[in-house]
Amino acid sequence: MELIIQEIAEKIIKTSEENLINMLEEKKDISEFIGKTRKMLDEIGTDIVSEALRATDRIVKKDKSRKRDWHVARKADKKSLATIFGTVEYERTYYKNKKTKECRYLSDDIVGIEPHERMDTMLKAELIEKAIDLSYNKSGKKVPGEIEFTSQTVMNSIRELDSVANDAVEIKEKKKKADIIYIEADEDHVSNQAGKTIEPKLIYVHEGRKLISKDRWELKNKRCFTGVYLKSEDLWLEVANYLEEAYDIDKCNKIYLSGDGAKWIKEGLNWIKGSQYVLDMFHLSKYIKKATAHMPHTTHMMWKYINANEKKFTMELFDALLEEVESESRKETVKEAKRYVKNHWTGIQNNYNEDYHGCSAEGHISHILSDRLSSRPLSWREPGVDQMARLRVFKENGGDIYQMLSDKKNENRKHIRIEKLDSRMLEKRANKRIQEQMRNIGIINIGKRTGAYKALRSLRGA
Repeated sequence: MELIIQEIAEKIIKTSEENLINMLEEKKDISEFIGKTRKMLDEIGTDIVSEALRATDRIVKKDKSRKRDWHVARKADKKSLATIFGTVEYERTYYKNKKTKECRYLSDDIVGIEPHERMDTMLKAELIEKAIDLSYNKSGKKVPGEIEFTSQTVMNSIRELDSVANDAVEIKEKKKKADIIYIEADEDHVSNQAGKTIEPKLIYVHEGRKLISKDRWELKNKRCFTGVYLKSEDLWLEVANYLEEAYDIDKCNKIYLSGDGAKWIKEGLNWIKGSQYVLDMFHLSKYIKKATAHMPHTTHMMWKYINANEKKFTMELFDALLEEVESESRKETVKEAKRYVKNHWTGIQNNYNEDYHGCSAEGHISHILSDRLSSRPLSWREPGVDQMARLRVFKENGGDIYQMLSDKKNENRKHIRIEKLDSRMLEKRANKRIQEQMRNIGIINIGKRTGAYKALRSLRGA
């Protein structure tokens, strides 16, 4: 290892000097120097990793406990591993257990490389990180190093994660005290491969907003939840469980639940004890704009009545608008807007409470879901929408993709070890039962050494 470190140091000095001289003499841009330096460092990275793997193999080969239990079956088996530096080529030794006859690459086991693994976990995390924001095709070309991956490889890496739970990111502070809790909800509309629409839902919880720079606000202690749910109750149950764990709900004075008035959103009132519904003004404004389109001078009047909590005058204005409508389709638009305002009047008026500061659900839908799922001409399958939505929320909640992959890999290795142990225990018990049965067979215990006696005796293990 010392030799390769010395060689690397010499390479860094020599290559850096050459690149610097080249930049100055040919009057090149600093960006070209940076690019060449990065390429050099990637090459050095692959050399260091390769040498580390070979060194591990040498250590295992010399180890006394290894020699006691394992003997060399094959030497210098080649393997390639894609890493964030590039492709690492190395050789390792194949061993066979003297007792169990099991064969393994012990040095690979030590450093966590699975038998058929072709990509390092850190590189896989980089691929997934890119795919959260870019198409599978683009993300396969944007990873560090000179390796490019196909869309299928990127998708397979994501599929290995399965569905990411909304509670995958640990709650940092539990049983917090908050005077007011705000819950906001909306859904995205994503085209699927059959020409239909998939609707991933988004709910986020926060404690209000704070000004972090001029005209820029940030939500305090925001936590997001998403997924494609058959029953919205399942999603609300997750939110309710989070609130119970993260907050001292009994000491919370008020809980606001905001949205566009959809049935699934108002379902949250049944799950979040003491919550008050607030209609998202963004959606209200769309209904008013449509209803007054044929008489635009009444738009200001409509808002004046709503702002003054004049429900009677608002409904009368809708009636007046209906009298001036000629087409049936236009009339239906005005009627729909009237029903919407009438059914959500209390939710509309809650917007004017002093401690309520508006709903940003539309912006969150755009930023968290639509930017990747529906703003581009893409078509998805439902499992893909659900998984991508959850990954984006995992990232939004501060989740670490690499850590999640590592934890899943370690968990899989643990299960494999347990399964092997169970298998050995079952085999041992089965052999014991066979031996006990053999003892009860009379032919084994008689003195005459017949062919049947010898065959059964060998099965007994005597």
